[in-house]
Amino acid sequence: MTFKTTQLRDAITFALAVGSTALIGTGVAYAQDAEKEATTLDRVEVTGSRIKRADIETSQPVFSMSRVQIEQQGLTSVGDILQNISTNGSALNSTYNNGGNGETRVDLRNLGADRTLVLVNGRRWVGGTGLGGAVDLNTIPTAAVERIEVLKDGASTIYGSDAIAGVVNIILRRNFDGAEANAYIGQFDKGDGSREAYDFTIGSTSDRWSAMLGVGYVKEEPIWAGDRKISAVPVYGAVPGTGNSPNTPDGRFAYFGPIPGGSGATRLDGTPGYFVPNGQPGGRPYTAADAFNHAPLNYLLTPQERTSVFGDATLNITDKVSFRTTVTYNERKSQQILAPMPVSLGRAAAGTNAADIVISKDNAYNNTGRDIDYVQRRFVETGGRIYNQNVKTYAFNGVFEGSFDVGTRNFSWEAGMFYGKNDQTDTTSGFQNVSALRNALGPSFVDANGQLRCGANGNAIDRCVPLNLLGGAGTITREMLDYVGFEAHDVYGYEQKTYYASIGGDLFDLQGGAMAFSFGLEHRSESGFDHPDGLINSGDTTGNARTATQGGYDLDEAYLELAIPLLADLPGAKLLDFSLATRYSDYSNFGDTLNSKFGFRWKPIDDLLIRGNWSEGFRAPSISELFSGVSDTFEDVADPCAGFLPPGNVPNPNRPAGCTGTPYIQSASQIRTTVGGNTQLGPEKSKSKTLGFVYSPGWAPGLDVALDWWNVKIEDAIFTQTAQEMLDTCYRQGNSAVCGLIQRDPSTGEIVNMLAVPNNVGEIEVEGYDLTVGYRLPEFTWGKLSVNWDSTYMTDYTVTDPITTGKNRVGEYRGGSARDNYFRLRSNLSVNWELGSVGATANLRYYSSQTEDCAGANLANPVNIPLLCSDPNRVTAAGKDPENHIPSVTYTDLSAYVQVPWNAKVTVGVNNVFDRDPPGSATTFANSFDPAFEVPGRFFYMRYTQRF
Repeated sequence: MTFKTTQLRDAITFALAVGSTALIGTGVAYAQDAEKEATTLDRVEVTGSRIKRADIETSQPVFSMSRVQIEQQGLTSVGDILQNISTNGSALNSTYNNGGNGETRVDLRNLGADRTLVLVNGRRWVGGTGLGGAVDLNTIPTAAVERIEVLKDGASTIYGSDAIAGVVNIILRRNFDGAEANAYIGQFDKGDGSREAYDFTIGSTSDRWSAMLGVGYVKEEPIWAGDRKISAVPVYGAVPGTGNSPNTPDGRFAYFGPIPGGSGATRLDGTPGYFVPNGQPGGRPYTAADAFNHAPLNYLLTPQERTSVFGDATLNITDKVSFRTTVTYNERKSQQILAPMPVSLGRAAAGTNAADIVISKDNAYNNTGRDIDYVQRRFVETGGRIYNQNVKTYAFNGVFEGSFDVGTRNFSWEAGMFYGKNDQTDTTSGFQNVSALRNALGPSFVDANGQLRCGANGNAIDRCVPLNLLGGAGTITREMLDYVGFEAHDVYGYEQKTYYASIGGDLFDLQGGAMAFSFGLEHRSESGFDHPDGLINSGDTTGNARTATQGGYDLDEAYLELAIPLLADLPGAKLLDFSLATRYSDYSNFGDTLNSKFGFRWKPIDDLLIRGNWSEGFRAPSISELFSGVSDTFEDVADPCAGFLPPGNVPNPNRPAGCTGTPYIQSASQIRTTVGGNTQLGPEKSKSKTLGFVYSPGWAPGLDVALDWWNVKIEDAIFTQTAQEMLDTCYRQGNSAVCGLIQRDPSTGEIVNMLAVPNNVGEIEVEGYDLTVGYRLPEFTWGKLSVNWDSTYMTDYTVTDPITTGKNRVGEYRGGSARDNYFRLRSNLSVNWELGSVGATANLRYYSSQTEDCAGANLANPVNIPLLCSDPNRVTAAGKDPENHIPSVTYTDLSAYVQVPWNAKVTVGVNNVFDRDPPGSATTFANSFDPAFEVPGRFFYMRYTQRF
């Protein structure tokens, strides 16, 4: 939908101004507010234990968000909400266009989304169709969410694989009585990126049963990269033309022939270089000024549409036995658009099945009289490379629950089954069939009917339409596109079945209370597939080829958890208890693993709780890592061995001694890398440690301070290096094993292909502190005021493998296709004010500064180093080593609400109210800023809630 930008913006600005005036009028500084939500929720049964008991703070830190806090953020996706928490690192979201697939993930401790376990109602959620083990949070209906709990510690002993960095537990609404409808609209101040969300929930409860049904709809519109200054060019702030593609709408062509010092691209007259058609034989010389700015033709923020249905029901069969079921359905339709396909053929496509294609001298559109064997042409006539996903997620959980008594002891039990399934169908357009291109660029003739045909007279190629690549932009007709183009249809699937049973209760009394236990058994099977379009599977396409992936595994598990309350209400031991747990897992693919944990809580005085935890963990290799078929990816790289780098054939001033042969011209900035799976992978193993305290002083009621130190060490980590890392490792570090994975054309020296497969070769260690301060003031005549401050401070992030020496990455940014942020500090401050039927909230989100090495394709031209790097003259022990400082940024979000007499609530808000631009990066893959940051612009929204 579209609406007047100024009307929405002005109405919300006025409402927020009124709310802010009321807040300022209290005469109390924000820092004096307090927020009890996280502490209050921590004082009930929380994520991280299967023992059913309400208690105070656990031995593990847990952060909670209520439904009200979720709504105060003004977002329409569970994933976007979780990416705002301070413990999140770098994860896929809707700002990923090139490399995105419509998924949004969460990445605790920046250890990877596949090392964060996602639960829904305490049960493992079905994996995403990416098959990499990570959960797509867009498959969870936002309207159904009641609260979110984040366990900031490993929990493999409780939940099994993947819970290395932590656990996200999304609790859906239950026992809902009444009806509620919500309507939400929002838009950026630039008039784009509009969002709509509508949902309706109805439910009823009685003494014996409860039932709830809800429906939801979300629509998020795109933003084009060309509509923001920072993303309108490939590299913002660089020399004009940096990052532009030599593959242009008018084309870049050459004949392979002798040049000084060897052989390479020549023009019709034999001079070195390329030519651009201009209607004359031989055209005109190609220059760097011809390079194409492809950036505006990409999405900056990708669109999607989600429809969901969710239900929950409980029936008390007897006083001691009940049955509960939760059913959800979610459909996501998402899209990415990349700039039109840059087609490379002949010598420009070395190592591919298009390497033999030429524009025949006998082709009707070739007036040069020679076969043109170096061909680059961007097919702007297609409108772009368009990727569409349709993902349908089904989930069912049914469980019998009950209790029984043995003497004076009460025991509870459950037995249930979870089933989850993702079905995804993709359609992709804007690519070309290589075989069709070969036909259409071959000889052609005019038949007896005056029609231009492919082939030779008497040997015409049926249905073939000769292709004109030499006429300039706009000369490829619809008929030509229909013949050489195709629409790909890919199918993905992921299925998970879990059968589980558990029993728990109190065993016997100790001085500190009853010793409790939980024992459980689980059987789980997971399987997935990726069936690409037949043409993509065959590799007969100008796009990325990949072969089919299919595989699965099953496992049996048993766990035991004990809660041992040793002492209570004694001098120096108001509380002392221990928690023990162990879990045995037997996998069909790699064997078994045993993981255990120990935790303690000690209250020397009533106001202070000291807590700690030690646990083992593991992550089983994903279906993609195990069974992935061969596929191609093209990354922007600067080949260290090239004598000249694109665009513009800039001389390479830093060619290492490890390079042999005559320096060549790197004709394209993107180089093919082949990736695939490895069935010999074993599990990753981890050890997690936490130690901290919770201080709730009696002299300041409502104040809670929690500080926790944490450390996670992962061994046998599964790694696959990026293309640039492989090149630098081979030629700058002299690693022969990696050099063996790089294939070059023996005649030109250009890279033909690189092979990257995952292996258990790494070690990762991360360490830091979490601080949460909550304070709720007593209610005054001017209202209630509260504050919550949640921060994560990372001190160490070290990665070691046979190629990479251990180096602390904290405070550094890893650009290129990796796009990894290693923030030293992420901090969120939430201030809330309420007075009767009105209220206002201010949320501040802080991202600390980082540094990045000034290396890679964007810095290949030395002229760009002082333009893109804040410290271009930095010198280290290794020599000149330019560096760039990425500044910190703080986003401020404001919202205000009013409860109206007809049992309704109206909320208005502005996210990024001070219009902070994302900090720029010299090395990031696209848009000149990392996707972890906000898209430029203020976002205005309004929500209406009606209860019945």
